[in-house]
Amino acid sequence: SVLMQRSQDLRLLLVLFGGVLLGALDIAIVGPALPAIQLSFGADSRALSWVFNIYVLFHLVGAPLLAKLSDRLGRRAVYTLSLVLFGAGSIIVVLAPALPVLLAGRAVQAFGAGGIFPVASAVIGDTFPRERRGRALGMIGAVFGIAFLLGPLLGGLLLRWSWHWLFLINLPLVGILIWQSRKLLPAERQPEPRAFDALGAVLLSATLVSLVWAMSHLDGPAAGGRLTIVIPFLLLSLGGAMVFWQIEKRAPDPVLHPDLLRSTQLRLVAGIAVATGLSEAGMVFLPAMAVEGLAVDPATASWMLLPLVLTLIAGAPAAGLLLDRIGPRPVIQGGLVLTLCGLLGFAVPDLTHGSFFTAGMLVGLGLSGLLGAPLRFVVIQEAGERFRGAGQGLLTLSLSIGQLVGAALVGAFAVAARAGQVSGYQHALGAVAGVTVLALLASLGLRPRLATGSS
Repeated sequence: SVLMQRSQDLRLLLVLFGGVLLGALDIAIVGPALPAIQLSFGADSRALSWVFNIYVLFHLVGAPLLAKLSDRLGRRAVYTLSLVLFGAGSIIVVLAPALPVLLAGRAVQAFGAGGIFPVASAVIGDTFPRERRGRALGMIGAVFGIAFLLGPLLGGLLLRWSWHWLFLINLPLVGILIWQSRKLLPAERQPEPRAFDALGAVLLSATLVSLVWAMSHLDGPAAGGRLTIVIPFLLLSLGGAMVFWQIEKRAPDPVLHPDLLRSTQLRLVAGIAVATGLSEAGMVFLPAMAVEGLAVDPATASWMLLPLVLTLIAGAPAAGLLLDRIGPRPVIQGGLVLTLCGLLGFAVPDLTHGSFFTAGMLVGLGLSGLLGAPLRFVVIQEAGERFRGAGQGLLTLSLSIGQLVGAALVGAFAVAARAGQVSGYQHALGAVAGVTVLALLASLGLRPRLATGSS
C-alpha cells in the first residue's frame, strides 16, 4: 500500500540521514577535543592540524572511489563498507598509543565517510520517484547545518569524561546503521562488471594528495616562505590531473567516466559546486573576522554563527520542496544570488553586528539552495542510472576542491593584511563573491526544467 511504501521510504531516509550525520559530525565534533588530544600526545600545533587535514584529504580521496564502486557492487554493499570503515577508524583512534596511529585512524574514518554522502544521494536517485527526490535530498542537505550546530555542543559535553568518548559514541550508532542498511538499501549491481580502473584510482588519489599537501602549506603565517613546497606540489597535482584524464579516456570502466564531463550540464554543476565550496570555506573564518572587526571574545564570536546555521538547517528542506515544484535552475540561481548578497554584506567597509547577522542569514539561506538537494538533483538526472554513483562522487569532489582552495585563499588574504585588521577577511570574501558572480552566469546555461522520466 501507499502508506507502507511511505513508511519504508521514511525508514530508509533515516538510515541515510544517520550515516551522513555521523560523517559530518566527525569534522565538527573534533574541534573542542584538540587541546585534550594535544595534551595527551604532547603534539605541537603543526602536527595537531593534521587531525583536520588528514580527514579532509582522505574524505576527498574516498568520495569518488567509493561512489564509483557503488555503481559496480551495489549501493547496499558500498554504503555498508563505508560505515564499517568509519567504525574501524573510530576504534583505531580510541586505541591509538601515539599521534601517528590516531592520524591513521582518522584517515580510515574519513575514507569511509567519503563514500557515505554520495552513495546516500545515489540511493535516493534509485529509490525515490522524481517528484519526491527534492524533498528527500533537502532533508539530507540539512544534516551539515545540524552537524555544525551539534558538533561543538556534543564535543564539549563528552569531553567532561574523555576525548575518547567523541569517537566511542560512533560505534553503537554505526552498528545500528549497518543493521538497518542491510535490511533497507537496494542491493542491485551491474552484471559482469569490467576490470576495475586501479591505475586511474591510484593516479586520482596521488593527484588529490598533492593538491591537499600544497593547499595545507599555503594557508598560514609562513605561507610566503613555503612557496618552494607549494608550487612543486601544485604542478604535480596539475600534471597528475592531465595524465589521469588520458588514462580515463582509455580505461574499460573509468573511475570518473569522460562522458560525465562531456555533459554540458554536469560541467556547469561541477563549476557551481566549486564556487559553493569556496563560499563554505569562507564561513569557517567568520568567528575570527568577528573577533577582529567587532571586538568580541572568541566564545561569543562562535555563537554569532548561529543565525547562519539555523537558516541553513531550515532552508535545506524548503529548497527541496521548491525543487520538486519549480525545478532546479531557479532554486540554484536563487541560492547563488542570496549567497552573493551575504558575501557582499560581509565585505562592506563598516562591519556592524547587524550587518554581520544579516549577511550570515543571507549566506545560510543561499547555501541551503545549493548544498544537498539542487545540485545533486541535477546530477541524478544527468548522470543516468549507470553513472549515478560516479556522478555524485564527481560533485562531492568538486565541492571539496572548492573548500580546499577557499580555505587557502581566505587564509592567504588574512595573512597578507596586517595583524588586528579585518580587511584581509573582507577582501577574501569579496574575491569569493566575484567567483559567485561567475557561477551565477554559468547557471544561465542550466536547463529550465529537467526532463521527467524514470531516471
